[in-house]
Amino acid sequence: MRAAFLLSVFLAASATAAQHSARPQATDNDAWASTFAVEPGDLVAAGRNPYFILEPGYQLILEKGSVRLAVTVLDATRTIAGVETRVVEERETNDGKPVEVSRNYFAISRRTNSVFYFGEDVDMYKNGAIVSHEGAWLAGANGATFGLAMPGDPRLKERYYQEIAPNVAMDRAEVVSLSARVTTPAGVFTNCLKTRETTPLERGTQEAKYYARGIGLVQDGALKLVRHGRR
Repeated sequence: MRAAFLLSVFLAASATAAQHSARPQATDNDAWASTFAVEPGDLVAAGRNPYFILEPGYQLILEKGSVRLAVTVLDATRTIAGVETRVVEERETNDGKPVEVSRNYFAISRRTNSVFYFGEDVDMYKNGAIVSHEGAWLAGANGATFGLAMPGDPRLKERYYQEIAPNVAMDRAEVVSLSARVTTPAGVFTNCLKTRETTPLERGTQEAKYYARGIGLVQDGALKLVRHGRR
């Protein structure tokens, strides 16, 4: 029963699922890949992608002025749409006060090392109190399906949806460089992956992110890496 259930969760939305393709599939009408063929049992809750480390205890700290973003891979999992996912906490603060805390759910392919995104729970803060859960979504609920967080083998000009939650979260990324150079308080990184993130829900807005091999995110907008490694 579990295998059959996973098969329906992963492959029903993909017209090319029978081919078990390792690459995201884009349609003629949408240049951004939004369906991803994954075999049942292929996804696990821990692993390492060249640009995305999904191992409990790994942490990235990025800062800009008084703003601090701590990205921590927790020793916790959650089953979403029949898949065991790893919980990654993103905690943003300003002057030490919470701004946003999200618990993100990821799984990684044993076969391709691609990391897939299954949703997030979000707490938005104001004056120390939670005021909303804007942006929260889960694959399998309200028409949402899992997206691609990071390809195992990124290709220049590759375009894919990271979040697929209609009217809630539709972030998408385009690979714009595989040789970017980034200077941060934690060091200078070369041959970085650069992505440009946009969303059809907010036309005209975009954000650049940079990833270094063996480390992960080193710059997110104006935020730059100051520390990485085990907590």
